[in-house]
Amino acid sequence: MDTMTLWNLTGWEFAALAFAALLVGFSKTAVSGANTVSLAIFAMVLPARASTGILLPVLIAGDLLAVLTYRRHAHWPTLWRLFPAVAAGVVVGTVFLVWANDAIVRTSIGAILLLMAAVTVRRRRRADPDGRPGEATPTTGRARARSYGVLGGFTTMVANAGGPVMSMYLLSAGFRKLGFLGTSAFFFLIVNVAKLPFSAGLGLIDGRSLLLDAALLVFVVPGALLGTWAVGRIDQLLFERLVIAATVLGGLQLLLG
Repeated sequence: MDTMTLWNLTGWEFAALAFAALLVGFSKTAVSGANTVSLAIFAMVLPARASTGILLPVLIAGDLLAVLTYRRHAHWPTLWRLFPAVAAGVVVGTVFLVWANDAIVRTSIGAILLLMAAVTVRRRRRADPDGRPGEATPTTGRARARSYGVLGGFTTMVANAGGPVMSMYLLSAGFRKLGFLGTSAFFFLIVNVAKLPFSAGLGLIDGRSLLLDAALLVFVVPGALLGTWAVGRIDQLLFERLVIAATVLGGLQLLLG
């Protein structure tokens, strides 16, 4: 399929993608799920199907930086419990992308964004008063892990939007901030790398898209550094409200556009 090249973009379009890449780095090291704004920007600037493939290497770069920062805080039993269901969701999402055209994918991403905004609101209501998850002693059952895993795998394959789903699962499992960030960092690094052959097989990643990715990766690093600095200082309640508002606007833009 026709992916997007660096030379097809206007200055404003590239600036929007660069901001989205910076936000990816920030979300991976500070506020998980904030990159739903990034995927909305990518889907509005680029063709909807192509945007999922172009965004994927940017997300992987953010995942690598998050793993380097929080690698000591991952909870591997939780990860092993999730992976089989996530794999099933990725397969379902791949089949959907084979069937769906660009208009359907664009509408689906918009709907997923609105769903993820609703998920984030529910997650915040279940958080502690200070906005942080509870103690890192996971207690959620197999059925819940399977349901969250399948939904997370599908949404991450179709729209790179598995963050809020996994955030809600990890919060319900009782993770504090560092355990939350470390576990989600390894989770998304493994899942996103596993998605590469699927995306390449669908024609969503090629040499031209990787050239655009190379130009955007330089913006992920300062975003990650900013997130590392801000994670202990950020007013999370205000930021999540802004993220929810931006996500809803992005989803409506895609649905109505």
